[in-house]
Amino acid sequence: MGKQAFEASLAEGRHRDLARMAGDWSGSFRLWFTPDEPACEAPQRGRIRSVLGGRFLLHEYESRFNDEPIEGIALYGFHLDENAWQTAWVESFGTGTQLMFCAGSGDDPRLNVLGSYGDGQGGPPWGWRTRLEQPDDDTLVITMFNITPAGEEAKAVETRYRRIG
Repeated sequence: MGKQAFEASLAEGRHRDLARMAGDWSGSFRLWFTPDEPACEAPQRGRIRSVLGGRFLLHEYESRFNDEPIEGIALYGFHLDENAWQTAWVESFGTGTQLMFCAGSGDDPRLNVLGSYGDGQGGPPWGWRTRLEQPDDDTLVITMFNITPAGEEAKAVETRYRRIG
């Protein structure tokens, strides 16, 4: 990545899009185990900050599943040389001890990435897709989809944030 390409991305490209998401957020977290109805709905607070000169965003958040606290960290980025969105995600609830890496095409204007995880029993991997959408400066929607080994996709998590302040 050349310095000029990165500066252009900060000014008018994907890194500018990432920078729009920086801030303090509050909203709701919903979790599905089956497609019919959410297993949980709880408040969620998050802080998204630009790190390493605007190269990445660091998203730290807190919520709950029933009485169990949830803490998570996600790193969001755009790899200019590969024209690819990239993320790394860890959480006290959903990822166990796995660091989940995800990537997606930069041709999609939204951060839309795909990763995978094991079933813990040696079976085929399951897919996990994460999509971030920012319809306006004060709204951020993070939707995560579980994908069976057969390719069936269902909404698993939805976080709807409103900017604080």
